[in-house]
Amino acid sequence: MLSFPEIDPVALQLGPVAIRWYSLAYLAGIALGWAYVVRTLQNPVVWRGTACAVTPAAIGDFVLWATLGIILGGRFGYVLFYNFSYFAGHPLEIFKLWQGGMSFHGGMLGVILAIILFARKRQIPLGQLADLVACAAPIGLFFGRLANFINAELWGRVTDSPIGMVFPGAGPAPRHPSQLYEAALEGVVLFVLLHFVSRKMNAFAKPWLLTGLFLAGYGLARIAVEFFREPDAHIGYLQGGLTMGMILSLPMVFVGGGLVVFALRRAAK
Repeated sequence: MLSFPEIDPVALQLGPVAIRWYSLAYLAGIALGWAYVVRTLQNPVVWRGTACAVTPAAIGDFVLWATLGIILGGRFGYVLFYNFSYFAGHPLEIFKLWQGGMSFHGGMLGVILAIILFARKRQIPLGQLADLVACAAPIGLFFGRLANFINAELWGRVTDSPIGMVFPGAGPAPRHPSQLYEAALEGVVLFVLLHFVSRKMNAFAKPWLLTGLFLAGYGLARIAVEFFREPDAHIGYLQGGLTMGMILSLPMVFVGGGLVVFALRRAAK
């Protein structure tokens, strides 16, 4: 059994203001994702003569849209998907973001809406902007899962594995550090895959390919980790032993796979 590293969730205390690692993780993911997209735009190897309608200045403007999509979508996704009955009786609790409760799938829907609205406003090809955002998304996922680990939340199922950990507030039994599994699969592995495809396979000449790979890749990674992750206590296991995370991720696999097939077939024509 491994020892859980007890890291204070508060990174910096300035009088009554507490700056948490969770907040810094969001900022780091957004800032580094922004920098990665700008670098991608400036790399001629990536485009190989493909016309790019997105500029670094436009991406700088889009960051605010994406941030609002992540926060608002993530919060309302958590309310709708994971705890609707509670928030229906306590609607003011929805706005207490500092108490936690965010949903990746809700945040993803918020970012998708931001991409659609921003692309329409700036007359940018939708697939091109979506592919750029998809390449950067694993960076934010990586930092977000590390923050979940520091907060000792979203822990895994009980295990007798030598890598099990006893998480604060999760009882005396060792559990899978499922947050680190997600950081590795959804963050590192997915980022490397998209980076390789974008650099070596002329992916931006095949709009929607990278978006499809991200959706399918995340969906498969999340479903795999759900076998090691403890379901939310107030939801538990659903029909057939499925979890809410599995059910929400399964459509991503099908939609992502469909986009990959669509992109490759259109490029072949």
